[in-house]
Amino acid sequence: MRWLGRNSPTVTLICFWRSSAFLKRAIIYGEFMKFSACIGESIIGRPDMEKKAMKFSEDFYRKVFDQLFEGVLIVDLQQRITYWNTGAETISGFSSQEVLGQHWEEVLKPTVEESYLGKEKSLLDSVMMQGCKWEVDLFLRHKEGYHVPVRLRVLPYKENQAESIGAVVIFRDNTVFLTARHPTSERQQITDLDPLTNLGNRRFSEVSLGAAVQTYEQWAEPFGVLLIDVDDFKFVNDTYGHDIGDQMLKVVADTLKYSVRTSDYVGRWGGEEFLVVLYEVSGTQIKTIAEKLRRLVEHNSLITEKGEIGVTISIGGTLAQPGDTLRSILARADQALSQSKQAGKNRSTII
Repeated sequence: MRWLGRNSPTVTLICFWRSSAFLKRAIIYGEFMKFSACIGESIIGRPDMEKKAMKFSEDFYRKVFDQLFEGVLIVDLQQRITYWNTGAETISGFSSQEVLGQHWEEVLKPTVEESYLGKEKSLLDSVMMQGCKWEVDLFLRHKEGYHVPVRLRVLPYKENQAESIGAVVIFRDNTVFLTARHPTSERQQITDLDPLTNLGNRRFSEVSLGAAVQTYEQWAEPFGVLLIDVDDFKFVNDTYGHDIGDQMLKVVADTLKYSVRTSDYVGRWGGEEFLVVLYEVSGTQIKTIAEKLRRLVEHNSLITEKGEIGVTISIGGTLAQPGDTLRSILARADQALSQSKQAGKNRSTII
């Protein structure tokens, strides 16, 4: 009987290579190989067969998973990382030596729109306890401090199809996908985009806001405006240098761009200020969105030679009102922003 030959479960795994569920099947077939080795030992009296098969299985799957672009990690019941593939290193910046044995959330600090940790914790627990699956778009912390948008999937990891002994977490970098949702022509890239952040520049932001005001006048389509200022930006520039300041602006820009709907607009208003135009929103919705953006930015940080720097923003917002002009709605948003600054920064005010 040839356990590792042409007809072995290892060859069967390769047949599933391009399947969307290949990872789960890989785990199942890996456990089947171990089970088969145990049977082989009892039949042919080869006490070393099980160990050899298990060693081959573990090494084989490790090599397979290390070829993937996706990040793959395995956690135990305490959610401590027991396996971390090359894809996870590439996406997160953390090496396996840095993360093995640590709680996965302490390393990657998953951030979603509604909350920071908590909901994800209970869902990951349910994956392991109830055997269900989970898929969500969120942000994971990179080693350098900024957050990476990812599509994350979680499935239970079982020993011999019994109770779960942990979970498998698979994640892919969603940056390219989200960028494709905001396409720009070559002309726009030259005349309308800010070269540092790749957001619309001041001129294009004024055009976008002016168009929203005109649409509101003609069709009464509601919209809101957020003016956003990066807190203590001058201090960061003076203390850490302009390169770090530019990096901070990029982090804020990317967080804002990837955290609003595709129909909304995000632009660089000038210096450390950003403008967001939110279409079809109510008073409650604009408050919720402003707080969501503030929290997401707050969970970023920058790693420098002088230490880690936190990133926060202050937000002022307002809804369009009858008779508004571009100047009047900007004046109210700026007034709200000033209130946020005076109240201690890192907060949002809607008037």
